[in-house]
Amino acid sequence: MSKTTMTRRGVLKSGAVAGAGVALPTIFTASSAAAYTNEPTGGSVTLGFNVPQTGPYADEGADELRAYELAVEHLNGGGDGGMMNTFSSKALQGNGILGKKVEFVTGDTQTKSDAARASAKSMIEKDGAVMITGGSSSGVAVAVQALCQEAGVIFMAGLTHSNDTTGKDKRANGFRHFFNSYMSGAALAPILANNYGTDRKAYHLTADYNWGYTTEEAVRTSTEALGWETVAAVKTPLTQTDFSSYIAPVLQSGADVLVLNHYGGNMVNSLTNAVQFGLRDKLVNNKNFEIVVPLYSRLMAKGAGANVKGIYGSTNWHWSLQDEGSKAFVKSFGTKYGFPPSQAAHTCYVQAMLYADACERAGTFNPCGVAEALEGFEFDGMGNGKTLYRAEDHQCFKDVLVVRGKENPTSEFDLLEIVEVTPTAQVTYDPAIFGGELGTCNPGA
Repeated sequence: MSKTTMTRRGVLKSGAVAGAGVALPTIFTASSAAAYTNEPTGGSVTLGFNVPQTGPYADEGADELRAYELAVEHLNGGGDGGMMNTFSSKALQGNGILGKKVEFVTGDTQTKSDAARASAKSMIEKDGAVMITGGSSSGVAVAVQALCQEAGVIFMAGLTHSNDTTGKDKRANGFRHFFNSYMSGAALAPILANNYGTDRKAYHLTADYNWGYTTEEAVRTSTEALGWETVAAVKTPLTQTDFSSYIAPVLQSGADVLVLNHYGGNMVNSLTNAVQFGLRDKLVNNKNFEIVVPLYSRLMAKGAGANVKGIYGSTNWHWSLQDEGSKAFVKSFGTKYGFPPSQAAHTCYVQAMLYADACERAGTFNPCGVAEALEGFEFDGMGNGKTLYRAEDHQCFKDVLVVRGKENPTSEFDLLEIVEVTPTAQVTYDPAIFGGELGTCNPGA
């Protein structure tokens, strides 16, 4: 059967056909009885959780999977309901999605695009997954998002921070709740200038894939606009575990700030190596040498330990937030697992809930109906305050947190402190600046 192509408003393009030469009506809505990929026919619906269970981002992947399992429990009426109780939309009732029990399958992305595509493909074709979600790498997110567009299922991105995901590589079937590199730069730069001055020389170490590139660009652009100079930018392999050979040249560069555009285990290792080389004890250009981590997480802070003290970065969410949604999620997650959730866990839980809610509001699992329900959707009660899923690029806009490693943590989980909640207006941008074409929704077969 050839695939039909639907517009983002759920209307079949004129002339499209399905089946063996049988013409479909020229106009119908996404909520009609038209076939779509993996339309649930029994009493359950299957979601695909595609996370890094091995590789440099495995810690984030493990926490993502915990969050997804908690979301499924809540959707099916178990536990205390978590953020279903604080979510501004009241469509979810704890009886599954559209009355169908939520089931799930899992895959290991290995933090590799090919492996991620293969596991997502298997979940769609063999397990009947109607939606794919997860990932802790922008390279993976872009690859799986493209696959889901081709297959005709919704992709609810997990932890992906590159501008590309909802920029040049955006797709009509893909949606991102997590913030991006541009937002990190816009939130961080003023804090860095206020604390370190505007006369600084920065040396960037950058993970060699699309997330690293856009994060380096965002931080460079935003800090240079305030007077900083970039003296060098060096790419490092995602598979690197010892960064000593990359740290040594920093000492001879004249830089007085090291920006680590690294994430997960990469950041833990590179920061540890930088501290071992004594960078934080150096005086360069008559200034204390500083280190910046543009994208932080609680899991990374725990891995790096005391080395994160005083180091600034940005984060999508933090468990210490005191809004009702965050408190509800922290309570549910902590009760189930015995420790607070990471930002990776938070964004994945929220994405699962937002997908389920969109299905309920649309009255269908048809991806084009779900997409229409998500586009332009404004909500609250899920942490981060009021949030908008922008229709033009399927990017969420909300407040961004600037954090710093605590000097005197009270526990192994209390390692970061929020120094500023950057308002949405400060991190909002014209979607045209990152290019790309959203295209039209594909409902699949």
